[in-house]
Amino acid sequence: MSQRDLVAELRAARIEAPSEVRARVRLIAAADTTAAPRRVTWRRALVIALPVAAAVAATIVFTRPSHNPPTAVPVDRAAVQHGSAATPPLALKSAATAPSPAPSTTRVQRYGAYLALRVSTPNAVSTGVKQALQIAKSLGGYAGSVHVTTTGKAGRADLTLKIPRAHVQEAIARLSAIGTITAEQVDVQDLQTGLNATNRTIARLQRELTTLRAQPQSAFNDRRIAALVLQIQGLQRAEATSIRTARYATVRLQLATPAAKQPGTAHHGPLHGLGVAFRWLGIGAVYAAALGAPLLLFVWLAWIVIRTSRRRREDALLSRS
Repeated sequence: MSQRDLVAELRAARIEAPSEVRARVRLIAAADTTAAPRRVTWRRALVIALPVAAAVAATIVFTRPSHNPPTAVPVDRAAVQHGSAATPPLALKSAATAPSPAPSTTRVQRYGAYLALRVSTPNAVSTGVKQALQIAKSLGGYAGSVHVTTTGKAGRADLTLKIPRAHVQEAIARLSAIGTITAEQVDVQDLQTGLNATNRTIARLQRELTTLRAQPQSAFNDRRIAALVLQIQGLQRAEATSIRTARYATVRLQLATPAAKQPGTAHHGPLHGLGVAFRWLGIGAVYAAALGAPLLLFVWLAWIVIRTSRRRREDALLSRS
């Protein structure tokens, strides 16, 4: 007989202990006063509760919102850019300003300037707008857009002025006197190089047009002549538009009252940080208790169920006849 068959027969035999042995076991179990080992002790509970509390406290401390407002960082005054696209204005550290660069008298340029001024009251904003419009008109310019907003003690105005390029320096100087300069920027983009290239293209096309017109007339030549004429006219219109728009400099002006003062930062004592730490540790303990109590209750109930089930199995074994 193999070992596997022997094990199978022993399992199927279900050998029961004699009644004397069962009675003796019952007497020993009844006389045993030794307390059953505790499955859940305070040490095991701490092993579970402390990591949960630490995780909750760390989550609260590192994810709590900050109430500190963003601090504005002072930036150096904007540098004058030549031959580049316009960029956002930068804040000035002082009210002093250097003279703006003079536009070229021999080259076609696109001239743009930005000027931010601080005035004292909303009435000063309205007065400054009137002065700016008068300055633009006196120099042969006009207002492209005007937007004024006043609310209580605050006011702001945004103007876009078109000033003849020859008088833009004078316009900037006179506009600067309306208030205190807080930001300034000048952008100068040279257009002459592109216009020269367009002129060369127009000249080449006109030579081709002259050659075609000298040839015998045909439907093919007529179509080519018409296409060249349209191309030359388009280039000439684009060139004229660039020259016309470059005659006026674009000056963007902003007038605004001072921003409302932010409340000062409170000065705390040397133990303020310790108090804040204890406060957040207390909050973390509350969160840990709220989240850890259900977990501990679940573990305790599971232990009760396992212990009851084990006792029932033992009682059933002892009562088996």
